Amino acid sequence: MKLFRYLAKEVLVSTAAVTFILLLVILSGRIVNYLGRVADGKMSFDFLFIILGLHIPSFIQMILPLAFFLSLLLAYGRLYIENEMSILFASGVSKMKLGVYTLSIALFVTGISAVINFWMSPSFEYKVQEIYRQQDQLTAFDLIQPGKFEGSGQKTTYVEQITSGEGWMENVFLSDISTRNNQQVPTQTIAHYAEIVRLPDHNNLQYLVLKDGTRYEGTPGQANFRITTFETYALRLEDTPPKDITAEYALPTTFLLQSDNPKHIAELQWRISLVVIVPILGVIGLSLSQVNPRQGRFFKMLPAIVLMITYLGMLIWGKTALEKQEIPIQFGLWWIHAIFAVIGAYTFLMFNQAFSRRSARLPQQGGNHG
Repeated sequence: MKLFRYLAKEVLVSTAAVTFILLLVILSGRIVNYLGRVADGKMSFDFLFIILGLHIPSFIQMILPLAFFLSLLLAYGRLYIENEMSILFASGVSKMKLGVYTLSIALFVTGISAVINFWMSPSFEYKVQEIYRQQDQLTAFDLIQPGKFEGSGQKTTYVEQITSGEGWMENVFLSDISTRNNQQVPTQTIAHYAEIVRLPDHNNLQYLVLKDGTRYEGTPGQANFRITTFETYALRLEDTPPKDITAEYALPTTFLLQSDNPKHIAELQWRISLVVIVPILGVIGLSLSQVNPRQGRFFKMLPAIVLMITYLGMLIWGKTALEKQEIPIQFGLWWIHAIFAVIGAYTFLMFNQAFSRRSARLPQQGGNHG
């Protein structure tokens, strides 16, 4: 039992460290992407870190199997290099028993992966989609940044500043195109103040109410300009109807189980695959972690990583093929797991037989010396 705790600590600590490092790499890239969306006025800065945090389970569901596999190679490779494995085998610990311990650790990681894939990730992604839906209901004035021109071409908005208490927009400039006599006419509106007014009792109608301003309508270079001075001028803002959440990765697993939609079946198979892959990679990692101290702990790292990438690549391709119905739905992704399960069984047999042959030669060599 002490041996199991020791091995579990080595592998799980390494898994947590690798997961954390890979997560930081992904998060740093996503932060840059989201900051760009905030700068373009497509996202409110208040929701940036909320959305980023809600995406973490989705990142971990992909990272965890890879981190566990790499951790097995690193942790067990170190034990081989430092001859700790040789001491364990000399003390009577068989490779079969080591395989049972490794599979037990893998099943623990599999349980964590199942919780993330079947519950946490879709639940959190559903909340992200709800936030995006709320963001879609916001107008350009809800996301506007004071002192910066927003938009392009004839459709441009500028607000000098926004009062912190009441939320009034001061010194507003609007450039747009309106239709007059079946012709597109440029319009510019300047106002000292403006605010967004929402009418929840009237189907959530939204108006931009401008105060103390002037509106210019006409084409530059022509004399048919219309100039209107106003104390209060209201512009109805376009409504964006709320969209249903249909993203497969955000749907509950229970819903996917009852659906016969090919995309839903592919998503369900994908979630199951990210769970099933853990014990299969565990067996392969155990077998390929065995190295000779003279070879170095990274001797088998490259072929192991290539095998892992091939596994994931086939699963990603299989998921896409299922969505496009290029593969029979009945096959699912199980045939890919079957291929690599056979590879895992073969590598473990070779791993176990190598030790058996070495053990069988020792008594024979002793008898010859006698």
